[in-house]
Amino acid sequence: MSDTTSQIYFADTKAKAVFAADGPKPQFLIDTPNFKALVVGLEAGGQIPAHPGEAAMYHFLEGTGLMTVGDEAFEIKPGVTVVVPSGMKRGMNAKTRVVFLGSKGEQ
Repeated sequence: MSDTTSQIYFADTKAKAVFAADGPKPQFLIDTPNFKALVVGLEAGGQIPAHPGEAAMYHFLEGTGLMTVGDEAFEIKPGVTVVVPSGMKRGMNAKTRVVFLGSKGEQ
């Protein structure tokens, strides 16, 4: 596989997730000034505190938990996608080990 191909094709995205006891360690698939896509691993019991941000998309590959968007909580499990509008608070609590893809545009 060429260097260019290894930067655009990910045969096993979940394997790129990094797990750490001290919190998530996002691994960027692409990181440009205008667009970011990443894979994140979160240990069971781990959390991402509620925080505002730009519009973003989260697609869950593995695990279960809850994601809050604004004042609502949503169950997360493999196959679920959550789209968060710009400026809304979002956070996450992992019941089991969770792997998700995230993407957002930058302004």
